[in-house]
Amino acid sequence: MYKVLLRPLFFLFDPEKIHHFTFSLIKSSSKIPGVPALFRSLYCIEDKKLEREVFGLTFKNPVGLAAGFDKNAVLFNELANFGFGFIEIGTVTPKGQVGNPKKRLFRLQSDKGIINRMGFNNEGLESAISQLKKNKGKLVIGGNIGKNTATLPENYTQDYVDCFKALHPYVDYFVLNVSCPNVGSHAKLNDRDYLEELIGAVQQINKSFPTQKPIVLKIAPDLNTVQLDEIIELVLTTKLDGVIASNTSVDRSGLKTPVEKLEAIGNGGVSGQPIKEKSTQVIKYLADKSNKAFPIIGVGGVHSAKDALDKIDAGADLIQIYTGFIYEGPSLIKKINKAILESER
Repeated sequence: MYKVLLRPLFFLFDPEKIHHFTFSLIKSSSKIPGVPALFRSLYCIEDKKLEREVFGLTFKNPVGLAAGFDKNAVLFNELANFGFGFIEIGTVTPKGQVGNPKKRLFRLQSDKGIINRMGFNNEGLESAISQLKKNKGKLVIGGNIGKNTATLPENYTQDYVDCFKALHPYVDYFVLNVSCPNVGSHAKLNDRDYLEELIGAVQQINKSFPTQKPIVLKIAPDLNTVQLDEIIELVLTTKLDGVIASNTSVDRSGLKTPVEKLEAIGNGGVSGQPIKEKSTQVIKYLADKSNKAFPIIGVGGVHSAKDALDKIDAGADLIQIYTGFIYEGPSLIKKINKAILESER
């Protein structure tokens, strides 16, 4: 029904406006008695064989929703009814910010992709926490954190520390988002020395809590093998809990979308099918080169059960979807989980 009726209708409208409309639709419909149960009967698979122990956490299944969809943690309880095993909220910054000027979200329909330059638009820490306090404990929640755009370079680490400290009681794991191409000072966030400083700072805060939370690093899909070797070394030396591979890409080669349309869109990160192979290759390189020394969450271009299995075969322990969720609809989650069960028989 989604691909035949709803998607063609949704795709008639501006992507960002329809995103907010869809949120309101899911939120309001989920208040109708019987609707959450209906969603669960349609999309959820409950099977112990799908459970995964990763980072010391138990995921009821390995299919998650990537950060950027539920930025402000307003819909995770309702989205749990669509069969996700975990949901990553954010990116959250200490203060709320409007992000980049609109229009900033674009569909590449012929490529089954999206370009975005949202710029970490979110309502800030206090708003996210007020929503997370409503957590009904249906699934694992990740907290993706970043810095405010206006923050001076000498205060970047403090932004991450503030987010980490405040969100610690409310999320199950943390993601250090240092690879988004849509925020300023991208270069410093990828500097090896700076990353060691940042990781050390949040790890120190982590130790101050009775229960420590896993910390993972989200990396770009555009890194070369030398840079990936540095990531492996960084993860091992700092004892990070894992890696998310990968964020959006700045590479636009091989797209079917006409060049003139891409030029009219302007800058932004590409997600969806165009980065499927690239993110899978990054996963495989990290897994093989490190001899599976740390867990990997695979994300990027998962639009089918086969796409997900390819990432798992490459070395991913968990899978996230975002653009695939928009293009394929909620049935994608069930299809992936069914395929995983069948592949393990």
